[in-house]
Amino acid sequence: MSNLGRIEQLLDFAKEEPDNPFNFYALALEYQNTNTEKGVHYFNLLLEKFPEYLPTYYHAGLFFEKKNELEKAKSIFEQGISLAKAKNDNHAQRELQNAYQNFLFENDLD
Repeated sequence: MSNLGRIEQLLDFAKEEPDNPFNFYALALEYQNTNTEKGVHYFNLLLEKFPEYLPTYYHAGLFFEKKNELEKAKSIFEQGISLAKAKNDNHAQRELQNAYQNFLFENDLD
């Protein structure tokens, strides 16, 4: 299935199940490299409407870092780490912590 076909299918799923964050997460991932504006829209929608959806934080942090929105990326990583701790999700916490440490190092932040 082409990228466009997948996107159309995901848009249909999002209309059918507007309370399922996975549909919007999949759209954000599809758009992150092909349509930055729509990537921004879907990552922001996820962070606002589904703040408890943990998978968002890793990819959103990397996405906004790539867009050179460093303060936003830093905040997203920190929120994700806090959420992973609160959910007692050690695997997600380690992944986010590693991504955050790399982010700080590569951008000379602390």
